[in-house]
Amino acid sequence: MGASSANKHLHPFWPRDLVIPSYVANDRSMSEVLVFLFSVSGVFLIVTWVITRISGKLGTWRRLAVCWFAVCGFIHSVIEGWFSLYYDILPGDQSFLSQLWKEYSKGDSRYIIADNFTVCMETVTAFLWGPFSFWAIYSFLATKSYRFVLQLIISLGQLYGAVLYFFTEHRDGYIHSEFGHPIYFWFYFIFMNFLWIIIPLVLIVDAWRQLSAAQTYIDTSETQKTKRK
Repeated sequence: MGASSANKHLHPFWPRDLVIPSYVANDRSMSEVLVFLFSVSGVFLIVTWVITRISGKLGTWRRLAVCWFAVCGFIHSVIEGWFSLYYDILPGDQSFLSQLWKEYSKGDSRYIIADNFTVCMETVTAFLWGPFSFWAIYSFLATKSYRFVLQLIISLGQLYGAVLYFFTEHRDGYIHSEFGHPIYFWFYFIFMNFLWIIIPLVLIVDAWRQLSAAQTYIDTSETQKTKRK
């Protein structure tokens, strides 16, 4: 009985009585995982910034928005895509991206236990909002007429997923992390996910204004045509 009880705690996740028999501890450090995540995201951001500058079609604000979609495309398609495909072997897998998810799970153990909501949400995010983010980049660089429609759809999807992500954990009483921990709770769980509430909200308002202005122009043109007749 004592050995069984001890086995429950041979992991860094919360709640502490979680039983994860297949868990293998990371051999990569936190710094290695975070440096990879932020350096690759930074490369996507810088390359996209340079490309948008070369195109010469976009202002500074719009270029930043396109850079955001580049980072989203990488994180959604690659990082979250990995989770959606390999969530069932995650606890014992030592592939680099699996170790990244095991590190993140210290802030939200729903990932290490393949919580049903988390798997479904991440699968939708990976296979819809990932490709759509890259599509959005193309649409802005090519000045496609549907670019703000894409921006609105992606941002609404991201916002909805992030709200559900926080709200479901709130209803669970924040039991899947060490509540108040400066890194695992405030940085991993709160900050890294809150970005997908704040930035999509700004982009939703932006898309709303752009699409409303376009519709106003069309309505005005139609009214003028009717008056001429």
